[in-house]
Amino acid sequence: MTRIVVIDLHGQFTHLERRALRDLGVDTEIVSADAPADEVDADGVVLSGGPDMDRVGNAPDYLDRDIPVLGICLGMQLIASELDGAVGAGDYGGYADVDVEIVDDEDPLVGSLAPETRVWASHADEVTELPDGFGRTATSDVCGIEAMADPDAGLYGVQWHPEVAHTERGEEVFENFVAICESA
Repeated sequence: MTRIVVIDLHGQFTHLERRALRDLGVDTEIVSADAPADEVDADGVVLSGGPDMDRVGNAPDYLDRDIPVLGICLGMQLIASELDGAVGAGDYGGYADVDVEIVDDEDPLVGSLAPETRVWASHADEVTELPDGFGRTATSDVCGIEAMADPDAGLYGVQWHPEVAHTERGEEVFENFVAICESA
């Protein structure tokens, strides 16, 4: 059975990320960000959302594990900042419904959502510059980089929260990530 752990970056929706995976029949659990990455058995990792970079613990170490990683909101920003991309304050701060345009319909994580989808997202902070090797896979009027991917490295990120009911087709994002983990 595929095992995907959710690294708890202290987000308010972390338990919903685990639930979404569990509902897909995945062996899953929430793991503390302070847990040593090399001691966690997993076929894939979700880096949860969270309030800020101050309490990410050992989460950056999962980027070196050679298993697929999905960063959600802060998790995506963590991937970008660790791999020499850039993160900055967004022009629009709070949570809101956002219409997202999928710009890469071949992307294994979000391509199936093309041409667009409606999501629930916070843009207090956002990725402002992609790390080397990454492509922008989604955009919006609110945020230039709503999703990013480096499929060769198995690293993916979405600015929005696919685990909440306000996001259309959020379950599909998790289904796609499970498929990525199963084929890695």
